[in-house]
Amino acid sequence: MGNSALKAHLETAQKTGVFQLTGKGLTEFPEDLQKLTSNLRTIDLSNNKIELLPPLIGKFSFLKSLVLNNNKLTALPEELCKLKKLETLHLNGNHLRQLPAAFGQLSALKTLSLSGNQLRTVPTQLCGLRHLDVVDLSKNQIQNVPDSVGELQAIELNLNQNQISQISVQISHCPRLKVLRLEENCLELSMLPQSILSDSQISLLAVEGNLFEIKKLRELEGYDKYMERFTATKKKFA
Repeated sequence: MGNSALKAHLETAQKTGVFQLTGKGLTEFPEDLQKLTSNLRTIDLSNNKIELLPPLIGKFSFLKSLVLNNNKLTALPEELCKLKKLETLHLNGNHLRQLPAAFGQLSALKTLSLSGNQLRTVPTQLCGLRHLDVVDLSKNQIQNVPDSVGELQAIELNLNQNQISQISVQISHCPRLKVLRLEENCLELSMLPQSILSDSQISLLAVEGNLFEIKKLRELEGYDKYMERFTATKKKFA
């Protein structure tokens, strides 16, 4: 991609606050973007070949949305955690194994998408995020859901297509969790905490494609309580 093309994109971004450059084979984050640290509200560099996010990402203090789907990121810089206004972070289809230690400082974050990475556990850093609505951790290598998950503030947690065989009973304490997706994992029915059914806020539990038949779920104690929440929610959206 020529410099003149990049220049045109930068000029547009200066006016609109949006920099979008997808599927252009970029191997690195465009350094020239640092001229726009106070302008940019949205950066979308999806479908490129970016391997590193430079520390200068921390300077985009007004950034609300950062989209880097389908790149080659293996790690994220700590500086990313300085983005106090960031509400949306999409990092699907990268090679991430963990999140920066200070990730919990992204205090405005509402939507986090990490589908198709190499995470092995639900990152504990997510539990400090008070405004989180949707967390997508599908298509990773997560094997168990730890006790810390009980402090997660999310409304929807997507854990589809992992290798989960154990879930902490603490998940039923999540204060706002309404939707829990666990499709295509390695769960035995006995490993599904019954409190999810009998004693949680969860009104949509998706567990197809595990090591038990769905109809067996209906025999569990608390299933009728779960169905009450499920039906009430359905009526609300009908």
